[in-house]
Amino acid sequence: MNFVFASPSVEDLIRLLRAWRFWALGALLGMLIGAAVYYVVPPPYRAKATVNVDFNLEQAWPQETDRQQFYYLERESRKMEELAWSDEIMSPLSSQFAIPVEDLRGGKLLLSQPSEAGWHFYADDKAPQIAEGLASAWAEAFVLKIQSEIQAGNINKFVKLEVTQAVDLPKQRSISLGEFMLAGSMSFLTLAVFVVLFVKPKNK
Repeated sequence: MNFVFASPSVEDLIRLLRAWRFWALGALLGMLIGAAVYYVVPPPYRAKATVNVDFNLEQAWPQETDRQQFYYLERESRKMEELAWSDEIMSPLSSQFAIPVEDLRGGKLLLSQPSEAGWHFYADDKAPQIAEGLASAWAEAFVLKIQSEIQAGNINKFVKLEVTQAVDLPKQRSISLGEFMLAGSMSFLTLAVFVVLFVKPKNK
């Protein structure tokens, strides 16, 4: 027991370096297992829709300081991001695709780049067509909601939105084969280090 909790000695480190064959075998085995898991239990497909958001700073704040413009961008972006996840948008998506709102907010939908320029709306599903339809519907519902909020005066009137990608969306696995292989390799390398360091060798 004391051997397990003792600090590594120089001999331990030398033994660790000499076990490079064990490392290599562990890394290779981990890569193969990672690849096998990828093909046996593949990750879901991920589709991405894009909405271009232009805050038109020159018109909204023509004579204000950079600091005021920053707060303007932060405030409007935060309001729009909250609306993207609002019940008014999530509930219709839930009904249309028969997916609980909890799942939509729990990782099935992802929002990236909530600032000026491209807002990316991601959707994951085991069926690529469902992922594409969900991402497209979310982006379009977002634009309609923001436009209605602009008309109501809740969002600055100079904010302009346009769905730039909603058809024939790019679709790929949410986690790549290489990431699975790297994770498997690193896991087995870590295991190999623990085995070499903490499994006490037999005395000769």
